Amino acid sequence: MACGFTVWPMQLMTWPQLVLGRPLRRAGHRTALVAAGLPLHLAVVPLWLWLLGAMAALTHAPGAAAVTPLPVLLTLVVTPLLTVGQRRRYRALVGKDLPRPAAPGPGGNWKTAVRRLTGRALWRQVCYHAVAGPLLAVLDLAVLAVWAAALVAASIYVWIWALPPQWRVTDLGYSTQAAYLTAGGLALLFLGPRLTGALVRLETRAAEVLLGPSRTEKLARRVADLAESRAGVLDAADAERRRIERDLHDGAQQHLVSLAVNLGLARATLGDLPADARKVIDEAHRQAKEAIAELNNLVRGLHPAVLEDRGLDAALSGVAARLPIPVRVAVDLPQRPSPTVEAVAYFVVSEALTNVVKHAQATRADVTVERIGETLLVVVADDGAGGADLDAAGGTGLAGLAKRVASVDGTLSCRSPAGGPTVITVELPCAP
Repeated sequence: MACGFTVWPMQLMTWPQLVLGRPLRRAGHRTALVAAGLPLHLAVVPLWLWLLGAMAALTHAPGAAAVTPLPVLLTLVVTPLLTVGQRRRYRALVGKDLPRPAAPGPGGNWKTAVRRLTGRALWRQVCYHAVAGPLLAVLDLAVLAVWAAALVAASIYVWIWALPPQWRVTDLGYSTQAAYLTAGGLALLFLGPRLTGALVRLETRAAEVLLGPSRTEKLARRVADLAESRAGVLDAADAERRRIERDLHDGAQQHLVSLAVNLGLARATLGDLPADARKVIDEAHRQAKEAIAELNNLVRGLHPAVLEDRGLDAALSGVAARLPIPVRVAVDLPQRPSPTVEAVAYFVVSEALTNVVKHAQATRADVTVERIGETLLVVVADDGAGGADLDAAGGTGLAGLAKRVASVDGTLSCRSPAGGPTVITVELPCAP
């Protein structure tokens, strides 16, 4: 029973906190935000009243036509200042930074000024200050009036006792009326934070839409961020492949070579071994050499060292020299592309030539690599049977190449009629 009695006071203390305490926690900052926004929202109103007056005066005084553009010009001048004031208002009172629209492109002072005057960002700001601002000012006045009425009505007994005693004696029904006013004031105090919060959300949304970047600018920024992050991931993956290649080449491969050399020496010097032991040494020596060959192929598949040291010409020439068919390689690059693009071009040519040997029944192949403007053009052609299909559901070779090319915003096309020849064309963007 004692426990039950102790719960009731706690519940009685909790209900006022839920009803009044929680909504009033941030009401002060939000109300200050509304009050600070009122003069900023009304700043352009005198200019537009001046404009309306000048337009009305045109019917009676034609000379007023020279005065008519002044309010518009003054509006364009004060708009950036009002925008700065709005941003500072949100940052100082609610700690929110409004997103900024895209800055005008590079150029001279007059070019920058023209871009600002003709850009959508300035005119969206003008729309906010000249159209949305006065409408929001009306709502600001309404919310501030609700707060004022709530505070006055809730404290009506204080105001009554501040009046002369003769008034309370002559008007004996004041206590009942004051009770009603106090109840109404408390109700408005309960409603005030919610109205203020709704108005702050409305103003914030309007400011983000009209003072911040447009939807097109947001999408452009998002695309640029995604492209930058993807480029970073590709560069990191390429760097990781190079690190693995170096570790395999300098570590495991050297150990295998040392093992093969030692087994070869043992086979050559230990001539009095039994036949079974010699057979085991021969088998181990053969397997060590096969492991070295497989590791070499794996290292070249990850990232060949010659590609990093000497570029595409030497790397592709090495690929062509290992194939059983003649391959003509022509590389014309005035400067090396980025390591990522260079690696994609190498692996595309290497995989394409491997497919030629395995499936095309070709007697020769041609590889051409050249840079045209900001595009690296790679062409792999053969005189095989043709019939290669980039969209074939069963094959994954060309589809894998297309995905690898697309990872750097490149394009891959394949022309392979029945009976040949097959021509694979790859276009890779090069960073300037």
